[in-house]
Amino acid sequence: MSIQTSISTSATISKQTAKKIYVLAFTFMSMSSMISVSAQAAGLGELFSNNTAKKSKFLPVDQAFQVSSSTKAMSKGTRLSIAVDITPGHYVYKNKLTMSFPKGVSATPFTFSQSPVSIDDPTFGKVPVFTQKNMVATTMLTTNNGKGAKNVPVVIGWQGCAKAGLCYPPEKIKTTVNIAVQ
Repeated sequence: MSIQTSISTSATISKQTAKKIYVLAFTFMSMSSMISVSAQAAGLGELFSNNTAKKSKFLPVDQAFQVSSSTKAMSKGTRLSIAVDITPGHYVYKNKLTMSFPKGVSATPFTFSQSPVSIDDPTFGKVPVFTQKNMVATTMLTTNNGKGAKNVPVVIGWQGCAKAGLCYPPEKIKTTVNIAVQ
């Protein structure tokens, strides 16, 4: 009998020990998984954190390009000038400089303060661009009826790229213009 008791006691100890080992193994595996997930999350956090953005070789669009407009009343309408300050290492597409305005308003073709250069762009092929520090595009706005107009909404569109390989999405700025009487 004592043999059976000792066998049964050792079997009981073995079951309890096995349970403890199982719990310890499960806890260790769970902790390993949590550490792995935490490490992955930290890696993703570093990838998308502000610290990574600060180290980026690409500037935000408003730092790469500063676009402003000004107007001057003339005898034949209002001259609208669009000034584009281009940070070195960037360029603006000549053909992506656009304007939209309401019906009843007309604009002459743009004249430019600088001559564009032709580049072989990976997206658009051979295109004229402006790479100079300062470029001004000028147009004359008139009303079709020859009368003046106040607070005419004008939307100026443009697009630029970094030579290092980033094309910014098309941008727009809104302004209002008073068109002088012709």
